[in-house]
Amino acid sequence: MAELVKPSLKEFVAVNEAKPWAPGYADCCIILADWAIWLGNEDPAKHLRGAYSDEIGYQAIISAAGGVVPLVASCADEISERVEAPEAGAVGVIGSRNNVKRQFGAIHDGCGWLVRTPRGFDRVFASSLAIWRLQCRS
Repeated sequence: MAELVKPSLKEFVAVNEAKPWAPGYADCCIILADWAIWLGNEDPAKHLRGAYSDEIGYQAIISAAGGVVPLVASCADEISERVEAPEAGAVGVIGSRNNVKRQFGAIHDGCGWLVRTPRGFDRVFASSLAIWRLQCRS
């Protein structure tokens, strides 16, 4: 799958990098669901879209879920397989095990993790806390 994902991921990043940052619509966690949709899956985060519009709302949802890993797992588990090592196209939660405010949803491009930020996509070097291999249905 990695060979098929790389060109598609590059196009996905280009398209989504042009979209303005908007919590609840274009942020580091919703972008993982956008990638899943791009690959032909149903929206795994439809219940979260528009449910928050700022950092306070985002943190409230993360807190209610028990952290970023359980929040992403609640969306990813039905359309993906949990794996130990990242590969191109995998999604994950990266960052600090101890500080939920320093955990981010990310997409692996085969070389490292890409995180959607207000500036677009940034390459982030951080520990992987959880990784999922998405099913490609398109």
